[in-house]
Amino acid sequence: MAPDDHGTPPDLPPPTLVVDADGCPVKNEVHRVGRRYGLKVILVANTQLGGPPMEGVERVVVRSGLDTADDWIAEHVGSRDIVVTADIPLASRCVAAGARALSPRGRVFTPDDVGDALATRDLLTSLREGGVMTGGPPPFTPRDRSKFLQKLDELVQAALRAG
Repeated sequence: MAPDDHGTPPDLPPPTLVVDADGCPVKNEVHRVGRRYGLKVILVANTQLGGPPMEGVERVVVRSGLDTADDWIAEHVGSRDIVVTADIPLASRCVAAGARALSPRGRVFTPDDVGDALATRDLLTSLREGGVMTGGPPPFTPRDRSKFLQKLDELVQAALRAG
């Protein structure tokens, strides 16, 4: 959108925080940040999410099946949105759509590095399928949670400044 006659950018809708919610360990943190900034939060999952309704939080339950939550997110994400996901292929799709993507451990996926992350993920998947024991992810720690909150706050502020 072009600036108005005074050089001021037009009012854009605020970003939405979209969460790949199946197994996501930082849903409550996303809700708190969303509430602090007055942003809508959408939790997308293959199963009903427990807990009471929360103001500003929309819960989307998609049909069961491989990648149905990922497909819903990729189809609905906007260029100002922030997607929280540990799924690197989904992060890649969201970054390609212009959105910001963040892992629950605080890794920000950018157009410059998401391809490398995807290639590494594919290599490790191939090794596991070939019988090589690559180990799983390390346990989720309070330090991971802290890094996530810091990076989410930075991304929200950047998205708000961009608008």
